[in-house]
Amino acid sequence: MFEQLGLIGCGLMGGSFALALKRAGLVKRVVGYSKSPSTTERARAMGVIDVEAPSALLAVSGADIVLLAVPVSATEATFKAIKHLVTPSMLVMDVGSTKRDVVDAARRALRDQVGSFVPAHPITGKEVAGVDNADADLYQGKQVILTPIDRTLGVQLRKAEELWAALGCQVVKMAPEAHDAAFAAVSHLPHLIAFAMVNTITGQERGREFLQLAGPGFRDFTRIAASDPKVWRDILLANREQLLEQTHQFRQNLALLEQLISLGNADALEDMISDASETRSQWRMSGNKQSR
Repeated sequence: MFEQLGLIGCGLMGGSFALALKRAGLVKRVVGYSKSPSTTERARAMGVIDVEAPSALLAVSGADIVLLAVPVSATEATFKAIKHLVTPSMLVMDVGSTKRDVVDAARRALRDQVGSFVPAHPITGKEVAGVDNADADLYQGKQVILTPIDRTLGVQLRKAEELWAALGCQVVKMAPEAHDAAFAAVSHLPHLIAFAMVNTITGQERGREFLQLAGPGFRDFTRIAASDPKVWRDILLANREQLLEQTHQFRQNLALLEQLISLGNADALEDMISDASETRSQWRMSGNKQSR
């Protein structure tokens, strides 16, 4: 049980975290701050937070757990704003989709208190942002990646593991660099492709007409293109090195498929499609077993 959560960023991710902690009986009081006063006010009206804080620093005052639910580009400025009140007994976490840049920001800003910080990435979300979409079930049954560093305090890491597990999450630990490489492949590249796919169609003269004919497959494939533009701008730029390595790999595979189609090589084309189909089917079955 935590006495007080200092919540910095009362949108979808932060708001859902607060609601989940409250429902599980893991926190007595939530003090929240958002850059937009209307967001903080709405969060209080919804019962997401109990008290509105006028600044990030005052949201942290008196807290024994702090969650940064801000865009990754705002992480370092947020750490600088709260660093004077971070203590070794305080658990500080984030929910950012990139980790190397977040860890570097924590080292620079928190300095001697960086041991209190346990970098976290819950693998969940929605296409719609904002506190109005906060959901206490958002983290239930999801993976949470923790990327502790050499200076992370063991006691805080254990608290983080126990907390996420209590929210019904599967906790995985890995190095920040390994995290960014993996998610460049399985998250950041797919988002980039979805953005490009939608823009490719709408950029054509008859694009809007084509969209009217799109079916469930297109909706499933491009669902993530509806994600928050500012959030994903920051993520793609923050993980640019790993992402560009993945775009290179993707272009090679796309070029090979184009070549096979151009040559009319049906057998080789079918082989590539079969490889993808089998991999996807095996992954889906494995994922279903894990979810049970």
